[in-house]
Amino acid sequence: MDYPDFAEFVGSAVVDGGVERCVMICSSGFGACVAANKLPGIRAAICHDSYSAHQGVEHDDMNILVLGGRIVGSALAHDLVRVFVGARYTAQERHARRLAKVTAIEQRYTKAPV
Repeated sequence: MDYPDFAEFVGSAVVDGGVERCVMICSSGFGACVAANKLPGIRAAICHDSYSAHQGVEHDDMNILVLGGRIVGSALAHDLVRVFVGARYTAQERHARRLAKVTAIEQRYTKAPV
């Protein structure tokens, strides 16, 4: 299977509002992460530790957790997913300000539909 196809499918589900967040798993996680982040509104990240899995949501409103299936063992993967799902975006002023800047960058480089 080709990870860009799944990244687009998963990312579209988030962008369209069908789901709040998703988890993707591929060999290393890198290709899926790169592909998912091509969709406007997606904030996908590879995590190998529980701090990153919750901090990415709390501070950066991460909406896709990407795991490398050849890197992360099953016990750690379960922990990362649990932490990711349980985390909530804090919307603290500094985080909201930074996220607004990220969104502005994304908008500057997103082409209008033809």
